[in-house]
Amino acid sequence: MSGIARLRCDQVAPVLGDVAANTALVVASVERALGDGVDVLVLPELVTCGYVFRDRDEALRSAITTDDPLFVRIRGLLDGTDTVVVFGFGERQGQRVRNSVAVVDASGTRAVYRKTHLWDRETLVFDAGDEAPPVVGTVHGRIGVLVCYDMEFPEMPRMLAVAGADLIAVPTNWPVGEHPERDRVAEVIAAQATARGNGVFIACCDRAGTERGQDWNEASVIVDQFGWVVAEAAPAAGSTAVTADVFPALARDKSTSPHNDWLGDRRPELYEREVPRA
Repeated sequence: MSGIARLRCDQVAPVLGDVAANTALVVASVERALGDGVDVLVLPELVTCGYVFRDRDEALRSAITTDDPLFVRIRGLLDGTDTVVVFGFGERQGQRVRNSVAVVDASGTRAVYRKTHLWDRETLVFDAGDEAPPVVGTVHGRIGVLVCYDMEFPEMPRMLAVAGADLIAVPTNWPVGEHPERDRVAEVIAAQATARGNGVFIACCDRAGTERGQDWNEASVIVDQFGWVVAEAAPAAGSTAVTADVFPALARDKSTSPHNDWLGDRRPELYEREVPRA
């Protein structure tokens, strides 16, 4: 793998149900990233279609398949480069509709992951995936993929860390919520804790815009393997890009002291035992 990798979370504002406009949005983001020397570009959850669907029929109308021309277009843009693009899309599988993420590089579509933990009304619109999240080997390190609410379940990022992920890319749509002014939003704090507890880099790409009255945290963030924020969107920044240069290989050193290791100290033989109740 190479040394330093330039990561970017491009916090764009997709248009609900307008696949053509969102395709152009994704293409423009990839072109900007290539012009700026970005190595790994992460785009929001469901960037091809938007999020606040009334029902599954509406979502199906703007869902695409993995042979959609957009995938070919991205691959063409990446030809001759080592850049990796991670983006969310509404995926049609027959009469099923998935909240999916693709990992694409110059060789084509490397992986597709279908969100397994659906949030709130997503359960009324999308079909949950039933496969484990992937880890994709790239020139810039091993990239694991989750989608938004997946990260709230510690088992998910831990699976990826154990499988060797250096970086976890997390396309998100974080709905705005109240939080103390002194603190970052809870989702960013969760990303910091997840990065620290697994010794991995995490890049969460939130979205911008308002959709059917729903606003978003607009809190895209890149966190290092110690849990520190290295780049983040300013509050209420709207459409913006968050970029940082990191060294993904540092995530392979899980030592936390001369005598401790994040993964080596695990006691998996204990974790499925019945908890004694006093």
